[in-house]
Amino acid sequence: MDLKNKIKSILKKQDTFVSPTEEVINHDSFTGGPVVTKYKQVKPSNPHEEQEILDGIDKVYYNTEGIDTSHYELRKLPEVLDLGDIDLDRKRLRKQLQVVSKKVSDLVLQNHPAYARELQRVMDLQKTLQYATVICANGRRQLSSARDTFTAASLNMLANYRKRQQLVSIMKSLRTIKTLQRTDVRLRELMEEEDYCGAIQLCLECQKAASTYKHFTCISELNSKLQDTLVMIEEQIDVALSKTCSNFDETHYEKVQTAYRLLGKTQTAMDQLHMHFTSAIHNTAFQIVLGYVELCSGTGRENFHKRQYTDLCKSVTQESFTPCLIDLSKALWEVMRSYHKTIRWHEEHEEESEETEDGKAQADFTKHYIKQKLEHGLSRIWQDVQSKVKIYVLGTDLSGFKLEEFIRVLDLVNRMIEIGEEFCKSKSEGLQDSLKQQSLNYFKNHHRYRMEELRMFLENEGWELCPVKLSFSYVQLLGKTQLINQEFRFMKSWMKSPNSTLNLSTTEDTSGGSTVMEPSKRRYFVQSATKNPFDEKPDEDENEDFFAGSLDDEDNGNLSDSDSDVPDELKQDYIDEVTGEGRSNSRQIKRRISKSKNEKFIPIVTNTTLNVMRVIGKYMQMMTVLKPIAFDVILCMSQLFDYYFYTVYSFFGADTTTKNERSINNRLNIALQRIHNNLIAESPVPGAPPVDQSENLEKMPQAYLSPIVDLHRRDQLFGLAERVVAVESLIFLAKQLELLQPHLEAMIPTNKKAFLQQFFSQTVNMAEEVRKPVYWSVSAQAVNYDQVQGQMASVRWDIKDIMSQHNPYVDSILRSFESVAHQLVEINRRVPIPRVVYHTLWEHCVRLANRTFVEGFSNAKKCSNEGRALMQLDYQQFLMKLDSIMDLKPIPEKEFVEGYIKAYYLPESQLDSWLQDHKEYSNKQLLALINSVDHINKKSRQRLINIVEEMDRSRR
Repeated sequence: MDLKNKIKSILKKQDTFVSPTEEVINHDSFTGGPVVTKYKQVKPSNPHEEQEILDGIDKVYYNTEGIDTSHYELRKLPEVLDLGDIDLDRKRLRKQLQVVSKKVSDLVLQNHPAYARELQRVMDLQKTLQYATVICANGRRQLSSARDTFTAASLNMLANYRKRQQLVSIMKSLRTIKTLQRTDVRLRELMEEEDYCGAIQLCLECQKAASTYKHFTCISELNSKLQDTLVMIEEQIDVALSKTCSNFDETHYEKVQTAYRLLGKTQTAMDQLHMHFTSAIHNTAFQIVLGYVELCSGTGRENFHKRQYTDLCKSVTQESFTPCLIDLSKALWEVMRSYHKTIRWHEEHEEESEETEDGKAQADFTKHYIKQKLEHGLSRIWQDVQSKVKIYVLGTDLSGFKLEEFIRVLDLVNRMIEIGEEFCKSKSEGLQDSLKQQSLNYFKNHHRYRMEELRMFLENEGWELCPVKLSFSYVQLLGKTQLINQEFRFMKSWMKSPNSTLNLSTTEDTSGGSTVMEPSKRRYFVQSATKNPFDEKPDEDENEDFFAGSLDDEDNGNLSDSDSDVPDELKQDYIDEVTGEGRSNSRQIKRRISKSKNEKFIPIVTNTTLNVMRVIGKYMQMMTVLKPIAFDVILCMSQLFDYYFYTVYSFFGADTTTKNERSINNRLNIALQRIHNNLIAESPVPGAPPVDQSENLEKMPQAYLSPIVDLHRRDQLFGLAERVVAVESLIFLAKQLELLQPHLEAMIPTNKKAFLQQFFSQTVNMAEEVRKPVYWSVSAQAVNYDQVQGQMASVRWDIKDIMSQHNPYVDSILRSFESVAHQLVEINRRVPIPRVVYHTLWEHCVRLANRTFVEGFSNAKKCSNEGRALMQLDYQQFLMKLDSIMDLKPIPEKEFVEGYIKAYYLPESQLDSWLQDHKEYSNKQLLALINSVDHINKKSRQRLINIVEEMDRSRR
């Protein structure tokens, strides 16, 4: 390391000496031609060898950061120094230095011409600067001469001329300012004339002029005043715009829109317009409801102005509810119609607005903005209207309204819903919900009242015939009649075409409800419609009586001269009780035929029937205006018929003393049991567990027959007239419901139609089946069949001779039938007996008589072949005389008697199968037959008895 330091110090001392390469370079100045340096060349230069030497130079020597190369070479020395190696390094470095120096010299020689050219340009620049100096000196001298040439007098003259010109300009400005000061009066005149366009144009021109003279102090105050005037004009235009919301005037609106267009605020006008419509809806609704609240309060002490709209709606009385709703609907309709006219105006003036706007792109944007704003405003305006009506409707409890008044309210709200659908294609869920909520609340109470009313009618009904026209039906009620036509008048448009129900369009809502539209949909916003739809009043009733006057007033042209439909026994005057032959008087026959013809076609209805039809009509009217609860209304309508149906049966067909299992079929029994379980409240029974009253809340107490109705008088056939009126009025009501079925199906959703079909198939269609149990009771009591059996018990059937004369009990039955026939004639004079009732009564009588015959024959302990022949003779005599008493063919259960008689003659082999095939006979009757047969042995008789007993056990 000491050697390194020594060498380093030696090198530092040699830094001041010129390098060998530098010694050979001539540093004379380049004032003349370029000097080419001379190098000491050891050997001629080889480019390749020089390039290899240059490539061998370390990268450190190319670094421009001033690295000490001496230190770099010393650091490369090894720890043990070798003089030979050091000398080799020295030679290498020297050779590299020589190559680099030569390379630099070559580059200097190469760039010497460029250097010479640049030096020449510098010399030229120096000469140019010297020439510029001379020019500047000359200019200064000339400026000094000009200053000395012109005098102060000439400059003063120019200054005075300039001042004169300025004063002239000021005079013009002052005259303009004076005119601007006077424009304020003219602007006020234009505003009073509602010439908004002229006022705006004048104001804008004044502002433009004021901006020209804004350098005057007075103009700043005037400019501020003009700006205030322009703001005032905008305010008045805004007020004028608000007036179009309740009463649209095309000329007035056009002025306002032109004024906004001049202001360049067409889009702002649209925003303001929608704000005014919203305010108009709120203020209109508030003022109308407030007026009725103050009018009804009467005191005037309470300040209602500070109340909210919702609180005001709750303060409206029931008496003023409907008039207030009408006025509210009228006012809101005017607002919606104004908005609709506004849209139409913009559609008609769309091209005009495009031409007046500056720039097609801006015009297109403004047109699109207005169109979009107006379209979006439809739903917004309707939501505000719907909200006001909904709050008003829900603010009052409508459960105490009369049905007509409530239907009127529903009609008004439903009309508003239709307007909303046409206005913006909205389903009006808010109003629909309010209608449904109020209607369910009202209808629940109203239906309960109607059911109570129906029970009262039924308990006080005398079941007297209510005279009506021969063609009376619900179709006749579609005309203008005085009493109950208004309930069905809404269906007149449905009946204009045969396929009227197909004209009804039913749409389902999200709640599963349905919407039934009228056959011809109204257009409220047509251009020609100037009448407010809420000005329409319900049609006034006209006095057209649907009750029948005298039969002589009826048109007899449709009555046939044929008497084929008149029962034969009604043509007879009387029947000889001895001979059994019928005798008649021609005059009486004609009178009875004529009377029978007229009475045959008279609908049999009662006051209760008409009341039920009236309620059904009102329910259907509610369904048309209250579609969301249409199915609930049909449920209640079915309860009306169910209760009427069940009550008629309980009054006249539930007599357990005369009830027979064959008088009521299984379907009727199921229907009655279902109605009893679902609709009839259980009456508390003494000693029985108490009935859960919560289950009876939705049920009705069972009605009880009026004391004035006597069902026990034999001379009145046990209340046959009342029974006929009750049952036939029920059937008449059922047929009217069948006529209404297509209309009812059109009013309810598709998924609810299964219930309606089930109701008609299981209840309405069962009405005619009530005839059997009701008239069975009359037939069972009209003839004393027990007495006849007693007479048959005294007859000997084990005779040995064939008899030619029938037994007296046959005449007894026939006399009883003749008595019934006479009573039917008398009752028919008071209440027309339909042919089907006549057949049902006689059919029951004959069935009971046939069973009496079989029962009497089975009581015979002994019977011979001659006795069986006598039985056949008695029964044939009975059948022969029936033709003269009644018109009934074929005779019911005729084979029931004849088969029992003929079975006596069957051989043992056939008697076995006959017993198994004829299960309609009782066990007693079959055993009596077996015991009376004398052509079988004891063993066979016992076998047959065992068969009958086995059959009896299987039936149990």
